[in-house]
Amino acid sequence: MTMQAAPEGALTDKSRPNAIALWLLIVAGLVFVMVVVGGITRLTESGLSITRWDLITGTLPPLTDAKWESEFALYRQTPEYIEINGPAGMDLAQFKFIYFWEWFHRFLGRMVGVAFALPFAWFALRRAIPRGYGWRLWALFLLGGSQGALGWYMVQSGLVDRTDVSHFRLSAHLLTALFILAGLVWTALDLKRLARTGQNVAARLTPLAVGVSLVLFVQLLLGAWVAGLDAGYVTREWPLILGQFYPANAVGSTGDWLYTLTHDPFLIHFLHRWWAWVAAAALVVMAIRVKPLDRRASMALHATLGLQVLLGIGTVWSGMNIVLAASHQAVGALLVASLAWGAHVLGSRA
Repeated sequence: MTMQAAPEGALTDKSRPNAIALWLLIVAGLVFVMVVVGGITRLTESGLSITRWDLITGTLPPLTDAKWESEFALYRQTPEYIEINGPAGMDLAQFKFIYFWEWFHRFLGRMVGVAFALPFAWFALRRAIPRGYGWRLWALFLLGGSQGALGWYMVQSGLVDRTDVSHFRLSAHLLTALFILAGLVWTALDLKRLARTGQNVAARLTPLAVGVSLVLFVQLLLGAWVAGLDAGYVTREWPLILGQFYPANAVGSTGDWLYTLTHDPFLIHFLHRWWAWVAAAALVVMAIRVKPLDRRASMALHATLGLQVLLGIGTVWSGMNIVLAASHQAVGALLVASLAWGAHVLGSRA
């Protein structure tokens, strides 16, 4: 597809930056929903229920009793069933429940792909994409496509020799989704600015935005490891952990500090809950800097940050209540989108 567009600093009659921005924000909304459903899939331990990756035929769930039995038979060969759900007495009805969430998550992934690919092709064929945006849209498209392969790579890690997926692969899958979400929001805001001013000058990342993004990246990575290692279940106390500020359990028996740092659920839980305050301070600084430039973006940062902290504490106190835990992941995604908004505001004025 040829990416013909407006010359630098001007728009032609064929350019449709507002329409493209709206489309990208709709896709961002779908990515947000997929992140939430992915969180529910993890919380319900549903991610290993589908043992094959059928890009086309897997679009529909099993429609007959025979197909359901076939899928259940495949699942019964997995370590998760043999070691956990089989001894617990899982029946077909329970299998259908976990199968639904994994199927729905994959179905949403397909829908996101269609929602991106078809309008992208339409805008490209009509030469409606402004100059400088073709490569960005291609990058987002390829990143989205890689998510399917990355998701299957993650699932594969839990089908042999272990009862759950690798928390490293899970974190890569989640963080890539959040990066795509931020990229969609950022690109849409650039396009809206182009439509408003007629100047094809993209916002840039400021040093403050880069610093805050890195701080939040660490927190999101730790959160993904908490999910992957079920570290949220180690305690129902806050601010203490099992009666202590620093859990004595968080000492690796092997003496390997790197392994402990990346595998010990007590230590990772501890780091996630206290690095949150470093991230909060950084985000508050950004919100303060953004406020004189765009009050709405500043309010979005404050609101999502405050709600995220409260949901994190509530999730611990509740013993990982699924509604609170899924809401914690959902607001985390909104916080990433708000960060992209705030960073764009700063970058537009730089």
